[in-house]
Amino acid sequence: MLDPALAEMGKNLNDAMKLLEDAQRDVDEEQDKKFVRKDIPGPLQGSGQDMGSILQIVQNLMQGEEDGGDPTCQRIQHVGEQGHIALLGHSLAAYISVLEKERLRRVTTRILSDTTLWLCRLFRYENGSAYYHEDDREGLLKVCRLIIHSRYDDYITEGFNVLTTKQPVIYISAASRPGLGQYLCNQLGLPLSSFCSVPCNTMFGSQHQMDVALLDRLIKDDVDSGKLPLLLVANAGTPGAGHTDKIGRLKELCNQYSMWLHVEGVNLATLVLGYVNSSVLAATKSDSMTLTLGPWLGLPAVPAVTLYRHEDPSLSLAAGLTSSQPVEKLRALPLWLSLQYLGHDGIVERIKHASQLSQRLLGNLKNLNYIRTSVEDELSSPVVVFRFTELQVKPGTEQVSYTSQTSAKPDSTNNNQRELYDTFNRWLGEQLAQLVPASGVDVVELEDEGTCVRFSPLMTAAVLGTKVEDTDHLVECLKAKIPVLNSTLELREEFKNEVYRTAGLTYIEDLSWPGVGVIRYELFGEEHDPNKRQAEVEKISSGLLKKLKELDSDLLFSSGPEFGGEKNCIYIGMVTEDLDMAELVETIATMGREIEENSQLLENMTEVVRRGIQEAEMQLQKASEEKLMEEGVLRQIPLVGSVLNWLSPVQASLKGRTFSLAAGSVESTETTYATKAQNTGTTPPPTPTIIRTKHRHPGQKLFRRSSKCSEAGSEAGSLAPAEEREKEVQLPATASDKQEQEVPDEVKLSENSQVDSKEEPDDKSKLTESLDEVKIQDNEQSSAHTEDTEGLR
Repeated sequence: MLDPALAEMGKNLNDAMKLLEDAQRDVDEEQDKKFVRKDIPGPLQGSGQDMGSILQIVQNLMQGEEDGGDPTCQRIQHVGEQGHIALLGHSLAAYISVLEKERLRRVTTRILSDTTLWLCRLFRYENGSAYYHEDDREGLLKVCRLIIHSRYDDYITEGFNVLTTKQPVIYISAASRPGLGQYLCNQLGLPLSSFCSVPCNTMFGSQHQMDVALLDRLIKDDVDSGKLPLLLVANAGTPGAGHTDKIGRLKELCNQYSMWLHVEGVNLATLVLGYVNSSVLAATKSDSMTLTLGPWLGLPAVPAVTLYRHEDPSLSLAAGLTSSQPVEKLRALPLWLSLQYLGHDGIVERIKHASQLSQRLLGNLKNLNYIRTSVEDELSSPVVVFRFTELQVKPGTEQVSYTSQTSAKPDSTNNNQRELYDTFNRWLGEQLAQLVPASGVDVVELEDEGTCVRFSPLMTAAVLGTKVEDTDHLVECLKAKIPVLNSTLELREEFKNEVYRTAGLTYIEDLSWPGVGVIRYELFGEEHDPNKRQAEVEKISSGLLKKLKELDSDLLFSSGPEFGGEKNCIYIGMVTEDLDMAELVETIATMGREIEENSQLLENMTEVVRRGIQEAEMQLQKASEEKLMEEGVLRQIPLVGSVLNWLSPVQASLKGRTFSLAAGSVESTETTYATKAQNTGTTPPPTPTIIRTKHRHPGQKLFRRSSKCSEAGSEAGSLAPAEEREKEVQLPATASDKQEQEVPDEVKLSENSQVDSKEEPDDKSKLTESLDEVKIQDNEQSSAHTEDTEGLR
């Protein structure tokens, strides 16, 4: 039988070990929890999140709320019903990919073959194959690989070594998208010498079309040097101006040298219409072409398509144009659904609507002065590019190209004028895009024309929902901006001359600023320290800009662009023809002088008060020494001095000090104590301020001239003499000026001495406290004998 004591001891031991093990287990679990929190990101911790929370995170990311942005500023683009069909295709592609292998193969083959057939029929491309890709450059890249495999027989086995025998050359128009040649060479592993940029026409034809004669000479030179012409990339609608190359002539040249012809551009969309321009129709004979159906039809997240003709499926597979993986073929599913939903009529209607918008805008622009258009074919051009110029052409007359207008001018003047007009056209494009966002206009930089405004409804109308009313509204906004542009151009020289005639202002020539001009205020005072002068200029410029913005005026005053602008300058924006330039410049100069004078007045007053305090301290110390010499040392001892003052009183006069702000000197207060009245001296009368006032009609803004019609219609205005409409009058000073002018000549060093704390609460309050301390010391010393006498009594 087990001893009860041993049994009790064993039980206690088991309980103790259990407690220790549980404590160790808790420590291990706590360490595991800490490890999880430290290494696992927050959204992945725990057992996961519900679908509602995840969708809320996605919504916040789309609206920019997590980045601290304003969700009201970001408007999500409206997606129509055809857009929902395209988005459904991506979800169905993921769902179909989980089918069993044989059924998946049948489904993907049917979808791919149907979509390819439909696109070839729609765009008149017979016996073609299709490659679907996300990046619109990827199709051209795969085509280049196919050509290399076709032209170099041993490329599969030898690789890039076979390219050393005959270097391949890719020809691309200079009007193509920037960086396309470099992209192809980098992806193919070719040197940049394999890329040849073909210039555009300079003498005859469109300046955005490839020069066919020059291309022929370039190809001949490369063949003679042992190179292999491989590929020619032509444009059916250049990215900038929407012009089409002479594709028929280029195709003949490619057949002559056994080259591959690839065509891309926005004008390929017009192939679905009943009437097609002959130059665009020639693209159907090319070896390959790339279609971007997403923006043309307003379909989000659909792939681009490259149609090509080639007879060897093995080479297409080697180049990556076809794939044996069924999942890769599901890229065509969104297009397969969308094309069926739209139908032939829906597709044609969207392309036709975009072309009609371009023709309507082009017809309205032809009737506007100061507007030059750059279109290839006025009857069928889907892209409209226009520019504001200085040459006025009557409606109905033949338009002259911008290059011919400016060729007869000197180079320096021509360059400055072109840069100025580029700036104004950039401003015009930005304004039109803000006023009519549904139009989709943007700013484009062209090599010959310069900065222009582009309207390309084929790329934007289906996505933004552009209507005919939006085009008409765009024309109305353009008509309203043309007078502003003309007035600003005409008044720039007047503004420059007016600034030169005004003292204290400097004109800054900045051709990149869309406005009447730029000025800088110069200091009148002489400051030798450059750092202090720079700080003072910055202070006055910021104050002047703030005051100008507070004026009742519709002019734009700013400090200039964030990057690249002049410092400490006032930038003035666009103006109208009724601007009173003399009043504007005079107001800016007057405000700058007032700010500078007020700043100097405060600095001078601070220095004068500081010197006055030092002088007062010196005079008080001198008075104390004189008092000690007159009364003796015994009278300064507290008890002995009281007895002596009682036996033999000393008739001491009260001597205080006053500080005059006008004179800047410290004077005695004996006269004040003798007459028991404060002597304020003679205060100079307030200086009248000369302000040029102008008769303004109700609602008339500053710097605006009165219109002749309003003056003729107002009987009172017509009867009033001219001297009363605009004259110089003497007005009383403002409240701030009055406080500065009506300050007494003498500020008493007593309880009545105060400095207005509202004007300068920091500096003047401190100076007043110092003056009060000096006053207290002076009064205590001058009245010491009176206190001693009262104490003895």
